[in-house]
Amino acid sequence: MTDIKATLLAQHIETPSWAYGNSGTRFKVFAQKGVPRDPYEKLADAAQVHAHTGIAPTVALHIPWDKVDDYADLARHARELGVGIGAINSNVFQDDDYMLGSVTHPAKRVRRKATDHLLECVDIMDATGSDTLKLWFSDGINYPGQDDIRARQDRLAESLAEVYDRLGEGQRFLLEYKLFEPAFYATDVPDWGTAYAHCVKLGPKAQVVVDTGHHAPGTNIEFIVAFLLREGKLGGFDFNSRFYADDDLMVGAADPFQLFRIMYEVVRGGGLDPETGVAFMLDQCHNIEPKIPGQIRSVMNVQEATAKALLVDREALAAAQAEGDVLGANAVFMDAYNTDVRPLLAELREERGLAPDPMAAYAKSGYFEKIVAERVGGQQAGWGA
Repeated sequence: MTDIKATLLAQHIETPSWAYGNSGTRFKVFAQKGVPRDPYEKLADAAQVHAHTGIAPTVALHIPWDKVDDYADLARHARELGVGIGAINSNVFQDDDYMLGSVTHPAKRVRRKATDHLLECVDIMDATGSDTLKLWFSDGINYPGQDDIRARQDRLAESLAEVYDRLGEGQRFLLEYKLFEPAFYATDVPDWGTAYAHCVKLGPKAQVVVDTGHHAPGTNIEFIVAFLLREGKLGGFDFNSRFYADDDLMVGAADPFQLFRIMYEVVRGGGLDPETGVAFMLDQCHNIEPKIPGQIRSVMNVQEATAKALLVDREALAAAQAEGDVLGANAVFMDAYNTDVRPLLAELREERGLAPDPMAAYAKSGYFEKIVAERVGGQQAGWGA
């Protein structure tokens, strides 16, 4: 149990700046009271999540959503709040020029514009001390014959190579994939295999990020995690839940057993070891639930799934597997999953000087009432759909 506690104490879960802004569906963005108006206020909210959970010390930024004049000052502000800047996320999907693609666009001018933005994000990494650039491309085509599929892969590879060469010592990029949307006929990075192939060709500073919402129904995500870990190419996660497609709901909401299975493969593959560099990030939009409690609950969900995964009796599991004991092996899994780890995690928090129930502690803190009163006027942050 001591080893399990030590591992849980070392776990870090990164929250995304955009989770603290207004969001919604393609039909409507719902405004909430107390929502941040700039990146500085987003960091203040993220600091609350870390203060109550103790395991969310970094915040991912999204450019240009989090654009500021002085990124070094933003990083300083984060440190003063007790958090740090995590991954820098690029945005090459919210510009009219990108209607037919960004780095895979048929026009060289547009490709240059998109790649320059990615290089700008590396500059921001330098200024903030971030070591990770996260790349997701909405690029693709809607109709057969619209563009040359192979040529688009060539363009993608060319841009990725330029960004890769720009990375500094200790920096990397994570290439994300998505099954579909907004491109409906052919997405340029539609699956882990495509992302993996590009990353292998580029080298050790290029890795794959697994967004748990970006797969076809029934996809065995834990297999993908196991494979990428085995190959040293799992760079991190974007944790969320989906019921249909990329819903970006709270992680563990739709299928907590799947999250447990994923975290077991992380444990099995050594992905919790700091030297592997696997980043555990949330990628969620809180459309109808309050932002900060939504992030706290999500962090707790990942922590609970991790604790259960660590409780799997791996010796008993290996013995059952070696004997071909199908039901026995499954029972070992289910015993761990059905264990209530909440008392263990509450005890762990108390040992760190934190309240045992982060949700209740935040509700009693008065922080929400404070930001509702203070954040009056100005433009609330959000993605403006």
